[in-house]
Amino acid sequence: MKIYKLLLIVLISSLFSISCDDDLLNTIPEDRISEEIFWQTERDATFAANAIYGMLPTSWDYLMWDGMSDIACVTLDWRSEATIAKNLHDPTDGRIKVDWENLYKGVQASNTFLANIDRIETDNTTLINSLTGEVMVLRSWFYIRLAMLFGDVPLIVESLPLSESYSVSRTPVEQIWDFIELDLTQAANLLPVDQSTSGRITKGAALGLKARAMLYAGRWAKAAEAAKAVMDLGKYSLYPSYENFYTYAAESNSEVIFEQQFERNLGSHRLALNISPNSLRPTANNTVPTHIAVDAFQMTNGKSISDGDSGFDPFNPYENRDPRLRYAIFLPGDMFPDGSILDSYPGSTTGDAVDDNSEAHTRTGFYQRKYFTAEDLQADLATSGINLVHMRYADVLLMYAEAKIEANDIDDSVIEAINQVRARADVNMPAYPLSMRDQNELRDMVRNERLVELCFEGLRYFDIRRWKVSENVIPGKVLGMTYVDENNQLVTVEAGIIKEFNKDRDYLWPLPADELILNENLVQNPNW
Repeated sequence: MKIYKLLLIVLISSLFSISCDDDLLNTIPEDRISEEIFWQTERDATFAANAIYGMLPTSWDYLMWDGMSDIACVTLDWRSEATIAKNLHDPTDGRIKVDWENLYKGVQASNTFLANIDRIETDNTTLINSLTGEVMVLRSWFYIRLAMLFGDVPLIVESLPLSESYSVSRTPVEQIWDFIELDLTQAANLLPVDQSTSGRITKGAALGLKARAMLYAGRWAKAAEAAKAVMDLGKYSLYPSYENFYTYAAESNSEVIFEQQFERNLGSHRLALNISPNSLRPTANNTVPTHIAVDAFQMTNGKSISDGDSGFDPFNPYENRDPRLRYAIFLPGDMFPDGSILDSYPGSTTGDAVDDNSEAHTRTGFYQRKYFTAEDLQADLATSGINLVHMRYADVLLMYAEAKIEANDIDDSVIEAINQVRARADVNMPAYPLSMRDQNELRDMVRNERLVELCFEGLRYFDIRRWKVSENVIPGKVLGMTYVDENNQLVTVEAGIIKEFNKDRDYLWPLPADELILNENLVQNPNW
């Protein structure tokens, strides 16, 4: 079942409102669903849960996290995300306000569902348990984002009337992580291992999200335990083709743990449009990869391009590289799905020239390849129906390895998990020796593996924040491709963007200014 085929999202805000009595002047409203006629059937419960699925991040949200990190940049200077990347934002910033509001809308809808699910008249406990577990996972998803962005946030576990919402206080973030851990543990016990015919949240998704939450919280042993529980389910395996993973043919494959489902012209999104090359769809592009992303991919011999013995040739910088580089990024000279060639060199007349001063062109010479399909290009880039993957098995393997490394509980299983990701059939990168035990070396190794394997999947922004390395990797000029000029000299493209990061302030977003005005019990984050 495509989640968006059941879109009743327009109704969710009113599922929990006005009741009526026999007074003819207090009739059941016709523009919303009243509690008097809802929360009765299995159908009601399913529709209410479906509406909360619809509160997951949009394709725009999915895309922009990397644009605010070091591995991509926003091509539109007026965008709120570009302002954040340049460290010019403040508590009135629109992106910050929208994220806070949307995440708490998800929390409120989840709380309302959980408060009313027992009213459903049915003997189908399997369905009720499953829906309850799904909504608990979704609520945890919203709280994970809130904790990572804002730190201490109000922990609200019941549906609040508007008047009471103006007096809530911030809860210490460690208590937020405690709550998330408990919620996801309970949810995993309620959920089935397999819901492949419906595309709904499963036990694996609950455990995988628990691993992510515990990793974000720095609770290494619990993160490793949750990740290992996913591995032990025996349900998931790496899809053999990294190149074709983000295509329609590979939807819901053996590696996918949690995906948001879409369908063209029914419940579509605009991600393909927002990453489209300017030569194929002018003035639509929003983010492009940076040299940091490109340079992270090793040579096919497993050595970094900065290693003097790697064989890296700066005059042919994209040759003999980790195959994932070309699977994830369109590089100069690559062929687009329509058969045209990416010519981003200065003076190109294709629309992709790096010296083009118009908006929405590549300012680095690169474009994102993930999620850009021939089917969408042939149909309509603005109505892509490809599913957005929020968690996959490769991520779980790398989370397991990282958690064990950080706990200094290093054994063969750590290296085996990383090597499993590198050994994908169409990647086939050299394996790391099982004898490796140096924590710092392994830490660098797994962090780089996360960058190259999971780039442009909305995770990098949170990774560099939790590693506390943002002040090292974000600030400075955004750089792009290198090319040989007419004097046979190597030139590195400058995108005309300078990013900044204040380590004493920017690891937490400010609370939205409007929220502080409405609620005097909320206190702003430090240095904002």
